[in-house]
This record gives sequence, C-alpha cells and structure tokens, in this order.
Amino acid sequence: MRVLKHLFDNNRAWAEGISRSDPEFFQKLARQQAPSYLWIGCSDSRVPANQIVGLLPGEMFVHRNIANVVESTDLNCLSVLQFAVDVLKVQHVIVCGHYGCAGIRAALRGEQFGLVDDWLRFVSRVRQKHAASLDVVSDEAARADRLCELNVIEQVMNVCQTNTCRAAWTRGQTLTTHGWIYGIQDGLLRDLSITVKEFGGVQDAYQRALSALVPGPTRMETL
Repeated sequence: MRVLKHLFDNNRAWAEGISRSDPEFFQKLARQQAPSYLWIGCSDSRVPANQIVGLLPGEMFVHRNIANVVESTDLNCLSVLQFAVDVLKVQHVIVCGHYGCAGIRAALRGEQFGLVDDWLRFVSRVRQKHAASLDVVSDEAARADRLCELNVIEQVMNVCQTNTCRAAWTRGQTLTTHGWIYGIQDGLLRDLSITVKEFGGVQDAYQRALSALVPGPTRMETL
C-alpha cells in the first residue's frame, strides 16, 4: 500500500480541479516560469505564500527559512534572490514575517534547541540592536510581535544591501522591495511601511518603517 496515500489522493483531486477550470493550465505552466514576485518568508507551515495572496503556481517565486532571514553568508537565499532578479526578472521582492513565530520567540527568550540556535543568532542580533525599544514593551507576547516586525524591517534592509539588488538598481531595472507581516490569527497581511525602489531611498525607508511602528500588531495597516 502506498505510504501517505491520502496526500496523493488530495493531489489528484487538486490537479483535476485545476484542469476543469482551465484545461490548458498545466501545459502553459510547463512551458515557462514568469513570476513577478519573489517571496522570502518563514518556513512555518501556517503561512502558505501563494495561498494567502491568492496566486496560482507559477505566479510567485518562493524562498522560505526559519524566521525569514536574509543573511550575507546564506548562499541558498542569495542564489534564489539572484536567480529571481537576474534571470526571472521579478519586479517585487517581498520579505514576509508572521506574528507568533517560534523562531522569533526563541531568539527573544534566549532559548536553546540545538543546531537551529546558530541560525537564530541572526535574529538575536536584531533583538540586541533594538533592545531599547523592545524593553519598554512589558507584555511578552507583544514584545515578540514587535521583534517579528523589527526582524522583517531588518531583513528588507539586508535584501537592499545585496550586490544583486544594488546592481539591478544601478542598471535601471525595475525592482521594489517590500516588508510585510502576516497575522495567523486573522489571516491578514499588514504593510510595515518599508518599500524601496532604489538604493538611494534605503535609509529613508528604514527610518520611516521604524517610525510607523505603534504598540500592538492590530494597529498595523492592513493591505
């Protein structure tokens, strides 16, 4: 008997449903990949990138890791970014975090789980950098949500600082970076007010995003 048969059954039902609504969908999909968006998000199973923005397969290029980190030593993430920008010619790079992120909470508490601790040190640096603004938030859940927001803002900055994005902007390629956060509790995306269209606008966008942060995630502007 096939292992995980129910997943194969689900796949068959999904493929048949897509084919009924668009008989040529998979043939068209096989011929080309031309997404306009690169999504850099968390690996959390509750945050399905395509689904929460209502896009079909082929419409969004996706990279995911724990706590949606963009780090200069991560050749995997940087390779995805370079391929998306230079080869696929995406026009938008979206860094999307989410409230209730276990990786963020672990970095905030200084918890240790093993190998993943080495990865979460990048989030710990964000925590240390913004310690003053985090310490004034007395409620731990609200403080974790604030770190989720700050982490997205810092990762957008890291995207903008990459050679890939800087080169694209230098040659006049249309490319915009965005920082969003997703609420698992309500299914809504929120704009963190960090949108960058050229390298010269990076610092202004950064300061604008930090200034836009207000107490409590529910007060963030929804998209």
